[in-house]
Amino acid sequence: MAVRLNHTIVWCRDKKVSAGFLADTLGLPAPQPFGPFLTVETSNGVSLDYHETEGEIAGQHYAILIDEPDFDPIFGRISERGLDYWADPGQSRPGEINHNDGGRGVYFPDPDGHLLEIITRPYGSG
Repeated sequence: MAVRLNHTIVWCRDKKVSAGFLADTLGLPAPQPFGPFLTVETSNGVSLDYHETEGEIAGQHYAILIDEPDFDPIFGRISERGLDYWADPGQSRPGEINHNDGGRGVYFPDPDGHLLEIITRPYGSG
């Protein structure tokens, strides 16, 4: 049996701003329209489908596994934008990165208050 995540909906105020933020930060291709969504596709075929709402947005957490050589350029874009970042999901270690499982990771906010995370090693892999 093969079970794989295909996509998830990310609620936002402005899909062009939010999807563009993710794609630009990660160095991915420009978001593509699909129905009411603006989609950002990752290299493993999973897409984050941005959908606008005027209602309240409950902040979610999205962890993105990246290759070690990609960490510095992505973290550089986070830093260049002056974004807050943390080493932990509780946001108690501001301005730090973590080295969990022998890799590197950092948490940072998107324009709608979702907590994004980049990690170079899956949890438990160290």
